[in-house]
Amino acid sequence: MSWKEDCFYALDQAKMFENSGHRTRFVELMDCYSDAPFFTPGLCKCMYLSAWDEVHFCIMLEVLNEMSLGRESDTKEMRIKGDALEEETQTAEQYVYKLSNAFLDDVPFDAKEPADLPEDIRYIVRRALMAAAVIDAV
Repeated sequence: MSWKEDCFYALDQAKMFENSGHRTRFVELMDCYSDAPFFTPGLCKCMYLSAWDEVHFCIMLEVLNEMSLGRESDTKEMRIKGDALEEETQTAEQYVYKLSNAFLDDVPFDAKEPADLPEDIRYIVRRALMAAAVIDAV
């Protein structure tokens, strides 16, 4: 099996997908971009996170399409967009963008959650960190 297949299998066996939509969106991203020169395990973690819902999936798809058309060879451009999204967002979602940026930078994420972070965002972050550990083990 390829790394892409191993990764999906490991995430699936660990029951990391919330529903069939999450699974399908993740597979679509992996199928389209796992062979791109800018693909990294950190990007794979971002793909898992962005596949959580349709809105973030579309944002990720747009960024990845632009990177492909621009023949990017790394995720620098994506990281710049991540900083911009983090700065623009004044909601709890800003914390999720910080997590994405940590994935792209391949650095540990400071998991100290703000006291007012909604439980749904806490759940997404916890699951994404669990999925990141699965991806790192592949």
